[in-house]
Parts: sequence; structure tokens; C-alpha cells
Amino acid sequence: MQTWTEKVILFVWCGFSYVFLLSPMVVVMGASLHGGEFSAAIKFPPDEPSFQWYSKIPTEQFEALALSLLVAAVATFIAALIAIPAALGLVRSNFKLKFAITSVFRAPLQIPAIVSGIAFLQLYYLIFDTSGLMLAGTIPGMLLGHVFIATPFLFGTIVAVLQRFDHRLEEASYSLGAGRWRTLYRVTLPTIMPGIYSGGLYAFMVSFADVPMSIFLTAPGFVTYPVELFYAMENDFDPSILASSSIVIVFCLAMLLVVQKVVGLETLLRSGGGSAR
Repeated sequence: MQTWTEKVILFVWCGFSYVFLLSPMVVVMGASLHGGEFSAAIKFPPDEPSFQWYSKIPTEQFEALALSLLVAAVATFIAALIAIPAALGLVRSNFKLKFAITSVFRAPLQIPAIVSGIAFLQLYYLIFDTSGLMLAGTIPGMLLGHVFIATPFLFGTIVAVLQRFDHRLEEASYSLGAGRWRTLYRVTLPTIMPGIYSGGLYAFMVSFADVPMSIFLTAPGFVTYPVELFYAMENDFDPSILASSSIVIVFCLAMLLVVQKVVGLETLLRSGGGSAR
């Protein structure tokens, strides 16, 4: 049982954490409602609250947002196709190079994203010099880079679930006459789904918010949303950037709530594969 003092300390600490994490978003969303004259500085609380800056969001930012959503969704799907069989194979195998291969899958987490971006750009130039195919500034080229940075998140969460997987579930399936593929589809995949969901969510967010990798792989007319905002902030700031950012904040929060509602927060956080019903 917690004492009264412990409860107060926990309440204060949690409150401070929420304020620390949410206050930047509150400031951005509040400043986007500024209805007065344009100011080079963020105005919070807003004067004469208005949605005028939402109607002045450049078309380029909406196009960049659509591109980022497309790239993040496809990259997460491809990363899942790579990470699921890789995690299953490595966790359930026993060979000398197992640790080395596992380290390779986790390597993108250790490499600075800007270094990865430069490496991919140089690789694309090398491919262009040898074959005439330029991948920089194209969707396939962008996807390759984003799959590279997204796969470790899926791989890591799936491995964590598989390491706690109750193999008696599969043995029971075999004893009832199910084959390997049917057991994989009806027992194994549903049981490790919490790891796939949580890893996929992290991978999507990382891909969607990436700047260091994307900034090297974009081209004029082909720019992701974070990079578009980066260029806009660098060249000419106006409150429409805050309005655009507020829309993305609301979208991300809504997506998290939908995932929590459909999947369940406990399912997303659960790492014990054998505890699934």
C-alpha cells in the first residue's frame, strides 16, 4: 500500500511530466489561433483567436504531408515483411553467426541518421554512375531509406515478444492436427501481434517524422512534410506553419487513440507472448 506522501509525490511527478511533454504542443496549437497581425515571434496566448492561418496553409505542405503518410505507411509494411520472418528465424535458430546477424538488424539504431542519409545518397550516385538509374528524389529511393530506419523498431519489439513466447501453444496446435503454416497463421502470428502493432506504430512515427534521412533523398517537387516545414522555417516563418503543425499534432493524437481503441493499450504494451488468449 502506498503512503499518503508517496501518492502526493507520484501525483506531482506525473503532473510535471505531462506538463513538460504536452506544453510545447499546447503552445504551438494555441499560437496557430493568433488572429492579429503577422508577427515574426510566436504569440501565446493568441490575440483575437481565429482560424485565419489555417486557410493560408500552402498547398505544398498538404502535398508533402500526403507524401510522408504514403512513404511511412508503405515503409512500415515492407519493414514488417522483413522483420517478422527475420525475428522468427533468429530467435528460434542456433548458429554461430546469430549474434552478428542480430546486430546487423539493430545497427541502424546506432548509426546517426544523417550519416545514413549521406550513405544512401552516395550509394544512389554510385548506382547512377554504373547503370544510369537515379533513385534519389524518387519514391523507391525514399522507401529504401525509410525501410532501413524503420525495420529495427519492428524487429526489436517482435524479438522481445518471441523470447517470451509459450511454445506449448504451438505444440497444442500440432497435436490437434494443424500443420506448420496453419499454426503460424492461426497461433504464432496472433500471439506475437502486440509486438507487431507496437513496433509498426514506432516505425511509422519514425519514418513520418524523419528529417536527416529524407533531406538527402528529396528533390524539388518531391519533399516530405518534415523537410518542407524545415525549409519553410529556414526561409520565411509565418503562423500558417503553426497551423499546419497543429493539424499534424491532432492527426497523430487521433491515430494513437484509434489504435488504442481498436487494439487496446494493454495489448500494445504487453510483451509476454504466452499471455495472449
